Amino acid sequence: MLSLSPDRTHLVRDGQPFFWLADTAWAAVCRATEADWGTYLQARAGQGFTVIQFVCTHWRAYDGEPAFTLDGGLRINEEFFAKRDRLVAMIREAGLVPAPVLLWACTDKDPGWYLSEEDALTVARFVKERWGDDDTAYILAGDGDYRGEKAAKWQRLGRAVFADDPDAVVTLHCGGQMWAVEEFRHEPWFSFHGYQSGHGDSEEHLRWLLNGPPGDPCQTPPVHPAINLEPNYEFHKAYQSREPFTDHHVRRAAYWSLLVTPTAGVTYGSNAIWPWATQPEEPLAHEWLGVMPPWHEGLDTPGVRSMTVLRGLFDALPWWELRPAPELLAEQPGDADPTRHIMAAATADGSLAVLYTPVGGTLKLNLPGAMAGQWFDPRTGASAEATDFTAPDEQDWVLVLRA
Repeated sequence: MLSLSPDRTHLVRDGQPFFWLADTAWAAVCRATEADWGTYLQARAGQGFTVIQFVCTHWRAYDGEPAFTLDGGLRINEEFFAKRDRLVAMIREAGLVPAPVLLWACTDKDPGWYLSEEDALTVARFVKERWGDDDTAYILAGDGDYRGEKAAKWQRLGRAVFADDPDAVVTLHCGGQMWAVEEFRHEPWFSFHGYQSGHGDSEEHLRWLLNGPPGDPCQTPPVHPAINLEPNYEFHKAYQSREPFTDHHVRRAAYWSLLVTPTAGVTYGSNAIWPWATQPEEPLAHEWLGVMPPWHEGLDTPGVRSMTVLRGLFDALPWWELRPAPELLAEQPGDADPTRHIMAAATADGSLAVLYTPVGGTLKLNLPGAMAGQWFDPRTGASAEATDFTAPDEQDWVLVLRA
């Protein structure tokens, strides 16, 4: 049901373009009750989300009941998975696509790091066979470095895990600001590049997304879709300033990510959701983030409402035809200040263009011909005719132009 599009720039579901709008519920399947999970899934489905990303085993942020033990050799804990079978089934029942991370691989406390390759293969195969189907987007490994010499292990694991399922949709969730397209471009099991722009707010971090690998002309269009699986999380403290990201930062990262590559989708994240706490607590192994709110406080937030608006806006457009179009800008204010970077995309025939400005202002454009425009408020979804190319105020805005 889920597959690559014929031109390999986005995903399709039942043959129709599939807009990836995911939420990172990393620890939820490990920690949630069935009742709480049902409330969450019903909310996300109604808010326009299409994918749920989650971790399938114990990892450094969850040290409860183990998914496997290693005393005397690897032993799968069937009871761990039996308790969670229903939660995974509920994702599909809500009309959402499961995106299970088979092996988290960030630090030496994560199974994708410390398991032998043989044991990693056993665990990954077990999870795939138990929780996967043809409407699943598999994330082979999470938050790891798969570049250079480190790629070989994951190349072998990918070939082995998906040898009997060549049509599966599979990716890797890369560590922050890591780009591993070249290492996996020719892997038969690799479907799309899942990168992570991460949680920095310095100029260097912003420019990695704006002017770095995701927007590299050599990758446009990429052989595979590119989807930002972890941009700025709502309420997450920035690495450099330690200030929490707001809904504005969430929107900014999302629209930049959607327009810097051929549009395929984007992931949202919240510090109120990914640790899945039932009361305020410091997340395990992430203490520097401080006390996190309980999961239910992440159900309806300004950032979530912005994602609902985003989904509605792109649903009204042939988003799968959009390609990066920096040439539309006669002047790029982001050259001097990345927080003012205007991102632009357009269809090949020039009949449609979408531009995002994070701080309003006047857009100085090179247009191929006469075009009529509308300003869209990414907070509310309200729209108004664009009589000129000056945003209504100094907040962020989306300009849609049609021939």
